Amino acid sequence: MEKMNHAFEKVKMLVGMDVEDEESEAAATGENNSSFAFMDDFNRQCTLSTKQRLYGFAICLSAGLFCTLLSMLVFFNPIKFGITFTFGNLLSLGSTAFLIGPKRQVHNKLLTLIAIILEFGALIWYSLSYIPFARTMVSKVMVACFDTEF
Repeated sequence: MEKMNHAFEKVKMLVGMDVEDEESEAAATGENNSSFAFMDDFNRQCTLSTKQRLYGFAICLSAGLFCTLLSMLVFFNPIKFGITFTFGNLLSLGSTAFLIGPKRQVHNKLLTLIAIILEFGALIWYSLSYIPFARTMVSKVMVACFDTEF
């Protein structure tokens, strides 16, 4: 029963609901709080209400879109363009951390691996565009290797 209560409290934390005071529960049941990890304690102290999460999401997303649009004004200055465009994208991506939390967003290993593979493939494909007929050759080789019709 104790493990189920602990799991329920973690779910409450992830959703953003207020968690009951652990110290008063521990004093009442005689349990020790040392079994909780530092990150759980930190997350418990930094919970935001649903309204605060939505405000944070809206503000970060708006600021990110504003910076991205602002970068179009300085398009011909590469340094300013790169800084404002990158900052705008980071703000836009970071805005979703208000909705589900940064820990759940960053630590999905399967999606990270898929993104790395796709990025590496895009880099290779882009590099092949500078070699005459390289894309055509690679496309024909891939079709020949993976063609299932005989």
